[in-house]
Amino acid sequence: MRVLIKNGLIVNADGQAKQDLLIEDGLVKCLADTLEVEPPCETIDASGCYVMPGGVDVHTHFNIDTGIARSCDDFFTGTRAAACGGTTTIVDHMGFGPPGCSLHHQLAVYHDYAAYKAVIDYSFHGVIQHVNHTVLDDIPRMVEAGISSFKLYLTYQYKLNDDELLRVMRHLHSAGALTTVHPENDAAIAQKRAGFISAGKTAPRYHALSRPLECEAEAIARTINLAQLAGNAPLYIVHLSNGLGLDYLRLARARRQPVWVETCPQYLLLDDRCYEREDALKFILSPPLRNTSNNDDLWCGVVDGSIDTIATDHCAFSMTQRQQLSGGDFSRCPNGLPGVENRLLLLFSHGVMTGRISTQRFVALTSANPAKLFGLWPQKGLLAPGSDADIVIIDPKRTTTIHHAALHDNADYSPWEGFICQGALRQTFARGRLIFDNGTFTGSAGQGRFLRRNPFNAAHASGTES
Repeated sequence: MRVLIKNGLIVNADGQAKQDLLIEDGLVKCLADTLEVEPPCETIDASGCYVMPGGVDVHTHFNIDTGIARSCDDFFTGTRAAACGGTTTIVDHMGFGPPGCSLHHQLAVYHDYAAYKAVIDYSFHGVIQHVNHTVLDDIPRMVEAGISSFKLYLTYQYKLNDDELLRVMRHLHSAGALTTVHPENDAAIAQKRAGFISAGKTAPRYHALSRPLECEAEAIARTINLAQLAGNAPLYIVHLSNGLGLDYLRLARARRQPVWVETCPQYLLLDDRCYEREDALKFILSPPLRNTSNNDDLWCGVVDGSIDTIATDHCAFSMTQRQQLSGGDFSRCPNGLPGVENRLLLLFSHGVMTGRISTQRFVALTSANPAKLFGLWPQKGLLAPGSDADIVIIDPKRTTTIHHAALHDNADYSPWEGFICQGALRQTFARGRLIFDNGTFTGSAGQGRFLRRNPFNAAHASGTES
């Protein structure tokens, strides 16, 4: 199968040029100012459009069982939505397994979840929910199996203490794996939640008030220092929601500590006024939405290079699930928002089209940097000969209004309902196959393949710096 994309503006993280691009056998074959190809070959005219690497979303939660509910998107509906939003690779955070289970237990479970369902290429982050010699000894074997990053939680059911964090980070560093951390101070949250619940304050706004930004920022600072004590272990902070935490990350960078940080569209474009709405249950996630001042702080980090990646933390529970399980009580409501289909267009509209960031910076945040950090570069996140032909074509002249009725996930609402975006996603190719075409999903279940990711590469990771 050969496809020639002509007359588009090809954008990579390190530059852009008006070129033609030839796809052959699922790979980028060549790029040139002008290409003429003998038939058979399908030709697509991308005049006036940006031709970019398909998005790499390294933070999703498909088919996750939280203990009180299972998310409504599995690996078919979740990756279908991703594809229709220009994302061609996801790295999913595996959920907790049974108490005492091995690392390989959850890997086998998730392979079963995704096989024959995923529309786009995928991998998984390991999850460490307890620490013993067996778990630590299993880490190198997981890296050999292509799982080169692991998530540690400082809150929730299987939170790790400081001793466990130190031990795990040392072993991950030694094995060539990147530590990712959900940073919130569990003790402070538990105390605040208990106080609100005992006072009968269970409306959705108390979810945000029970998890103030200091809980997140303190845990970020603590984890940074523990990573330094663990032999300067590389560290990746997920879903940053506040400016104080970003200040701590900048301090670590100033002393050349290997620390990277992700944020999400909801922390850039939504704020805590959502908790005053009649449908406030739709916006319960952790960390919660902050005020507009923190939105501004994070945008500054996006612009100045302090923030490395933008992911979604897509974890969809329907409004019906939320209402039935919670009865309006925030403490019983499952956490998470849908959004894997909206990431690229939201950032393109509110970042590129407003002049906040360049198209190259957009590619760095949404595909190149995540690929470099998580062992996928240069196969993913790059349009160059030999790279996978994962491509999104964006038309900057069109306007898109987001309505859930036109989306492809399995939720029953969108937190982005009514958002007007300058730009439109025209087409998505995954390994050379057209899987989204002007509003229509054209892919199929099982097209995606599992990606055995390479061990963490400090040289690649250093290339994420702006």
